[in-house]
Amino acid sequence: MLEAGLTQAELAEAVNTCLRSRGHEGTVSDRTVRNWLTGKTVWPHPRQRQALEAVFGCAVEELGFTAPAGRHGAAPPPEQEEPVRRRHFLTATTGTTAGAVPLVAAARPSSVGTSDVIRLREGLEALTALDHTRGGHESLERAALSGAGRALDLQKRAASQRIRQRLFGVAADYTVTAAWSMIDSQRSGHAHQHLDRALYMARMAQDSATELCVWNAYAMLARERRDYTQAVDAAQAAQATNAARRDPLFASLAHARAAIGHSCLGDRQAALRSLGYAWEVLGKASSVESRPSWVAFYGPAELNSLTSIVHNRLGDPAKAEAASHRALSVFPGRLRRNRAMATLRLAMAQLHQRDIEQACATTETAFQLMEGTPLPGRMRSRLGDFHRDLITIAPDSAVAREWGDRHRSEWTLA
Repeated sequence: MLEAGLTQAELAEAVNTCLRSRGHEGTVSDRTVRNWLTGKTVWPHPRQRQALEAVFGCAVEELGFTAPAGRHGAAPPPEQEEPVRRRHFLTATTGTTAGAVPLVAAARPSSVGTSDVIRLREGLEALTALDHTRGGHESLERAALSGAGRALDLQKRAASQRIRQRLFGVAADYTVTAAWSMIDSQRSGHAHQHLDRALYMARMAQDSATELCVWNAYAMLARERRDYTQAVDAAQAAQATNAARRDPLFASLAHARAAIGHSCLGDRQAALRSLGYAWEVLGKASSVESRPSWVAFYGPAELNSLTSIVHNRLGDPAKAEAASHRALSVFPGRLRRNRAMATLRLAMAQLHQRDIEQACATTETAFQLMEGTPLPGRMRSRLGDFHRDLITIAPDSAVAREWGDRHRSEWTLA
């Protein structure tokens, strides 16, 4: 927990998020974690053990848990410990019985293979699910960097060049996650360095989808820094990747990022042209193709939300409002942070149409969506933008004064 930078509450949240992503109920509480730490619970429930392995990227025995004597999965003799751990993980992820795994797995106890890559990927997916629920935060960044470090350590002992490349890809994905967490939490100091390193590792892995992920993050970082020309350049680099040429969904995301960059530069024609491309190619994307978990956020709902940004930037708040309504009508519930951001974009579009009372009420919905977790820094920044525009548009409005008072006394603590 110290290495990953997780508190008891954050570990409980991460485990529950992993459980929910697999279709199970998240019932882990702070008290559950304390029972693990004190040794009161020496062998958690099987689903909890699998979730813990995903969050930390290691077997539960390495976390200090020991199976009761005589129970299936009991701790093995010391000389067989590492091979049996690998077999235990394979049974957890594939549903096979331990006896079905050949004992030849013990022949090279020091080598790193496919099961290790799978285990690291499980941990990455748990962090991605946590980001979708809560947004970027410092603990998520530290956990992602820790995962990247583990992947790089393991690649030195990879059983083959193919495994080495896959581990470089996993390390790149973890590093992008850390950079994105910094961007979303508005602590982007080292984000550019993380992305530079992630791009290098993605190319070492020959992983075009991860390379596109890096360029996508570069575009978002540039936009947050108001370097809109660089945001367009990064989006165009994403369009040039093999992943974008091969998969229309990736191409659509890259065109959408370009549209936002052009709209921020005030280039209306280029922005609408890129937005049109984004919608056109999204219609050609397969809904059954296997893709990495990081891109699960993107689809018609997210593109409608990004469309709202473009129209608002181009001075078309009515079109922006319509796009936001379309986005919110189809956003999956698990993408809580993205849904809250889309709600704030709706509020901004309403505000720019001088619908002051409705805009203020809409922002309250965003706070309700994020209830129970601190607001990510990027969301706070958008609320700041809303407040400034509210004061400019309706400085003497009683509704605006009330919103400002609540923002200062109540919502700034959220």
